[in-house]
Amino acid sequence: MAWNEPGGNSNNQDPWGGKRRNNGDRKGPPDLDEAFRKLQESLNGLFGGSKKRDDDGGGSGRGGGYGLLGIGLVVLAAVWLYSAVYVVDEQEQAVVLRFGKYYETVGPGLNIYFPPIDRKYMENVTRERAYTKQGQMLTEDENIVEVPLTVQYKITNLQDFVLNVDQPEISLQHATESALRHVVGSTAMDQVLTEGRELMASEIKERLQRFLDTYRTGITVTQVNVQSAAAPREVQEAFDDVIRAREDEQRSRNQAETYANGVVPEARGQAQRIIEDANGYRDETVSRAKGEADRFTKLVAEYRKAPEVTRQRLYLDTMQEVFSNTSKVLVTGNKNGQNNLLYLPLDKMIDGGRSGAAPVTSAAATSNEGHTRSASDLQQPARTRESR
Repeated sequence: MAWNEPGGNSNNQDPWGGKRRNNGDRKGPPDLDEAFRKLQESLNGLFGGSKKRDDDGGGSGRGGGYGLLGIGLVVLAAVWLYSAVYVVDEQEQAVVLRFGKYYETVGPGLNIYFPPIDRKYMENVTRERAYTKQGQMLTEDENIVEVPLTVQYKITNLQDFVLNVDQPEISLQHATESALRHVVGSTAMDQVLTEGRELMASEIKERLQRFLDTYRTGITVTQVNVQSAAAPREVQEAFDDVIRAREDEQRSRNQAETYANGVVPEARGQAQRIIEDANGYRDETVSRAKGEADRFTKLVAEYRKAPEVTRQRLYLDTMQEVFSNTSKVLVTGNKNGQNNLLYLPLDKMIDGGRSGAAPVTSAAATSNEGHTRSASDLQQPARTRESR
């Protein structure tokens, strides 16, 4: 039934379910103020506010103020808790300052601090960082070169890194430039451009780390790489000419040293060989002389004992030594020199002529009676027979 149909309760009900007032006015849609008042009463009841209202509405105002204050406190507490709780990763550390003074160093995990009383500084302490520097430097021999280098470092003491220096990485850059200028300024240009870079990098790293330790920056330099240095563009061509001239000089010097290394040892070896040969000849001659003298002494003693036998033996040894160097063989038949035969070994003579050395042949000629004649004495009868 419609709200305004005859017979209905049109006098006491409106379309929104409200009853008409006695003065004939009807209640409108739900009031927003009323909804807010109900919400405030509910919050007051939740936070312990008074649910009673005074006739003048003063109690309702105080309850609404307490409710808003409670909501604000809850929001502030949530925001503070969200900002106070933090997580430190495995690669990080955090330094906490309480009232501006160092309090503790926090490791990995879930942690909490109390701002604004506390302040925290969190940094990665395992990652290696890099810094690149390039500039024109003056060498020891007063030449200008451009030296680029890269410094790799990491934070090893977070407390020193945070507290001792205002901007430690800026201090690192200044210390790097100072160390680089000092090392390059005490090194010649050719060393900077060629094989001296590794030594320069080592010296720069050592000096730079000493600076950082003095400043107590908490930074450790892990590596310094000095890249290929070059001359300024304005003098690059002249610089290349100088480099080529020095390379030619070094190449000529190396060739001379190589030749000297080959000739000098050989000459020393030859000199030593001549000295050794002379020493050997001397020792041989002295030893042979001593042996001949000793032999002669013993021969004299034997000659005194048996002169004839010793004389005959010396004669035979002498004839054997003489005839051993000739290529002719003389064979005697009897005591009177009859039937003497002169034998020429042509095959051995030919072979000896090819080899350049005379063949050695046994030339001891003895008679049936045991007598021996020389080749010169026996050649005459042979020639007489040949003429006959």
